[in-house]
Amino acid sequence: MGATVLYISYDGMTDNLGQAQVIPYLIGLQKLGHTIHILSCEKPQQYAERKEHIAQLLSKNSIQWHPISYTAKPPVVSTVLDIMRLRKQAARIVQKEHITLLHCRSYIAAGVGLYIQKKYALPWIFDMRGFWADERVEGRIWNLSNPIFNIIYKYFKKQEARYIARASHIVSLTHAGKKEIETWDAHKTSNTPLSVIPCCADLEVFSHETITKTQKTELRKTLGITEDQFILSYLGSFGTWYMTEEMFEFFSVLLTKQTDAIFLCLTPDSPEWITRIAARYGIPKENLRIIRVHREQVPLYASLSHWSVFFIKPVYSKQASSPTKMGELLGLGIPLVCNAGVGDVETIMQDCESGKCVSSYTQQEYAECVDYMLSQTSISQTQLREVAHTYYSLEKGVTAYADIYKTCIFEKN
Repeated sequence: MGATVLYISYDGMTDNLGQAQVIPYLIGLQKLGHTIHILSCEKPQQYAERKEHIAQLLSKNSIQWHPISYTAKPPVVSTVLDIMRLRKQAARIVQKEHITLLHCRSYIAAGVGLYIQKKYALPWIFDMRGFWADERVEGRIWNLSNPIFNIIYKYFKKQEARYIARASHIVSLTHAGKKEIETWDAHKTSNTPLSVIPCCADLEVFSHETITKTQKTELRKTLGITEDQFILSYLGSFGTWYMTEEMFEFFSVLLTKQTDAIFLCLTPDSPEWITRIAARYGIPKENLRIIRVHREQVPLYASLSHWSVFFIKPVYSKQASSPTKMGELLGLGIPLVCNAGVGDVETIMQDCESGKCVSSYTQQEYAECVDYMLSQTSISQTQLREVAHTYYSLEKGVTAYADIYKTCIFEKN
């Protein structure tokens, strides 16, 4: 008999992240016999644009969705108010729907989960998704010289230890993150079960085999890109933990060797802002394609790439980072230029026959990398896809979560 699960997320299901890293797992778990309820905070613009699509998708898969609105202002106060509303709604769902297991995505949701666990004695999963409090500092979202943010940081680090100690099970995105958590006093004392499940990809959707040559040819024409132009892509938002300046500098080096190359940016970010950054590195507008795409459009657009790039700040918190785009791009058979010092990225790249990891971020290193990229005339998409299956299979992720659900319910009973 399956669990009746309340999945709590401060990220919205209408966000690209929710569509990539929540819904596919929960559909898989529902198919294995679990009853799923989702409680999420939805950003107004995304909710208005995508609510019908997401509601139909979830309803089709017998998943009940309980969205509430996300509030961004005033800072701090709005988050506190959102937490109170999440607590109230979670308690209502637990009572009405006879919930038997809580699955909490990241730290805000974990705080709600701990509150509900104390109130109703339910088992709960702390699905960490990274070292959130440290990410906020290292991403320059929280400035510790500001007394308020200093207090908030210390509060969440204290809460982090409580979540580690009180959860029924912990999920880390990376083996590097797991290794670090095991050094923490909170885990040494509690020895809470700890599993690794990376940001998996739906490899049936992210597959070069599902995209036709005709589709790609028509899309190239639409974007004004000829068949012989080299395309380097970037997928996702820039800024925060992503090394935006370094990635544009890398593309500028590529342009010195391939003057008609295209930087295809599949991003929700402002085209004007991106164009200004590119201009600082002497990159003309005609070498850029900046496009906001919906989740279901990503595989086709990304499939135009010869290579794709992402550089993430190699800071402490990023030991626990598993870039969603990595599994998706490898699933499409696209070779990657990325950087060392981030989660398990370097280990995974060692298994790729084509691909490069940078570490010094110098013009010379970029030039050597570009020369390597342009010399690779025969890329084995099949081999890259095999790596994706090894590390990022959605089916493996769903099975791992199902095993955790079973363990939590078994121990409760």
